[in-house]
Amino acid sequence: MEETIQIINRVLPILLLLSLGFWIRHKEFLTEKTIDELRKIVVNIALPAVLFISFLNIELKSAYFVIFVILFLLCIALFFLGKILRKKLSIRYAYFPYLLTGFEYGMLAVSLFGAAYGLDKIGYIAIVDLGHEVFIWFVFFPLLLVKRDGVQKPKVILKAFLSTPVVISILASLFLNFIGVDRLLYELPITGGIIATLGFLSNLTVPLILIIVGYGVKFDRKGIKEALAVVIIRLGIMIPLALALNTFLIKNILDLDKFFEIALFTLLIMPPPFIIPLYASKNLDDGEKGYINNVLTIHTVISVMIFLIYFILNPLV
Repeated sequence: MEETIQIINRVLPILLLLSLGFWIRHKEFLTEKTIDELRKIVVNIALPAVLFISFLNIELKSAYFVIFVILFLLCIALFFLGKILRKKLSIRYAYFPYLLTGFEYGMLAVSLFGAAYGLDKIGYIAIVDLGHEVFIWFVFFPLLLVKRDGVQKPKVILKAFLSTPVVISILASLFLNFIGVDRLLYELPITGGIIATLGFLSNLTVPLILIIVGYGVKFDRKGIKEALAVVIIRLGIMIPLALALNTFLIKNILDLDKFFEIALFTLLIMPPPFIIPLYASKNLDDGEKGYINNVLTIHTVISVMIFLIYFILNPLV
């Protein structure tokens, strides 16, 4: 009975915050411009703060490199699968391959995992995401820009990568962790205060992201069936794959903590990256724009439902 109460108390805040975001949009309590400004706070301040602390505290192991490589190769394989399926199934939407690969880590996986299992466990999903993060910035993002603007210079891509707050926080934290000054930072006068400040900022991440995600839930009735097909294909591949990787790789071969299994499953059921509509071609017709937005919205709703069911079955509370 006590475990049931704890599960309810973890699940309910997620649903309430998502509902609050939906209510805010429905009642026009906040404008879309205000939500975009809140998103900037999340992406540039709150999320980098939580990731910095997570990577600072995580114990680095060689087994993590295996996860890094597998996630990176998986994302590439999914993109090429999207290319093949688009041709075989005569799918008219040009962005279908982009919607079949990549996972929304920063604006969804982190908030769901953190809300359910605690921000102190974010390090697990942060480690799992590393290979995916490299794919997003060095493969996926350049491909989006090439499709939109034509050939891009490597210098432009590298600059975008190194100037991103999330990437800066991860690289800085990993470096400090690697040289072994992680604990010292908590004890020194000024750095201790900075770490405490980052801890306060981290607490903003989950509620703000869930409200923003809830605000963004809106459907275009046209093309829902076509968008749903993408979600079915993705999850039809990713759910069995996640369970198989957890059983054979994470548990049996690498012998890692149960939280790594949960982190991997969480990441692999996430929708495609939310940056797709931001960097898609400005000349897209309304049909393709609606298709992309529907895929992201429908997948987000279904991903949240699957995650909550998974959490109920694997509460670890």
